[in-house]
Amino acid sequence: MIKKFFITGTDTNVGKTIASSILLKKAAASGYKTAGYKPISSGNQKKSCNFSNNDATILKKSSSIKLSEKEVNPISFFENAPPHILSKFQKKNIKQTELSLGLKNITQKSNWILVEGAGGWYTPLSHKETFSNWVKKEKLTVIIIVAIKLGCINHAILTEKAIISEKITCGGWIANNIFPKDKYNIYYIQTLLNYIESPFLGEIPYLNNKNKINLKKIKIKLPK
Repeated sequence: MIKKFFITGTDTNVGKTIASSILLKKAAASGYKTAGYKPISSGNQKKSCNFSNNDATILKKSSSIKLSEKEVNPISFFENAPPHILSKFQKKNIKQTELSLGLKNITQKSNWILVEGAGGWYTPLSHKETFSNWVKKEKLTVIIIVAIKLGCINHAILTEKAIISEKITCGGWIANNIFPKDKYNIYYIQTLLNYIESPFLGEIPYLNNKNKINLKKIKIKLPK
C-alpha cells in the first residue's frame, strides 16, 4: 500500500523541511521506500551553472530512493515570494496537472511519499485556487507542523479546523521548537493537546545544528 502525506505549516518558516527530513528518514528506517516531493519552491539559489532550492535539496538527500532535482521540485521560482505572485510576474502559470504528474511519477518509484507545501494551508497557487484544492483532489493525508512561539495556538487551531472542514484527513501534528525552550513552551504544547483533535506525532527539540540530527533523540511517530 502506498502512503502519501502532505506537510503544511501554521505559517511560513515553521520548519516544514526539517520535519519532512526527519519523517522521511524514520520511514526509511521502518522499511519503506521513501521520497520527498516539493512541487513548488521559491527563493532558489545559484549553484555552479544551475539554480536549486535548499528545501528541495534536503528532501532529495533525505529520500531513500534516487531522484533528480527536477523530479523532487518540478516548479521553481528564483525570488522569495508567494507562488501566485511570482507566477504572474514571471508569466509562468502553475498548473495542477503538472503537480499531479510529478506526484504520479514518484508514486511509481516509492511507497511512502511526503509532499511539502509552501507556506500555510491556504497558500494561493493562482487567484482562484489554493494548495488545499490540489491536496483535496489528490486525497492526501495532511500533517501540520506547528512552530512553538507566541501566536501558534490560534494558528494551529485555525489550520486544523480548516482542514477538517474540507473533509480532508489530518494525520496529526508535530510541535517544532524553533527557539530555545523557555518556561512557556510546555504550556503552548499542553494547550494545543487540549484543542487539537488530530493525533500528536511528537516534538522536535530546538536544533543548534540542523545538519547533525540524532534521530534516536527525536521522539516522533510516523502517521498512520
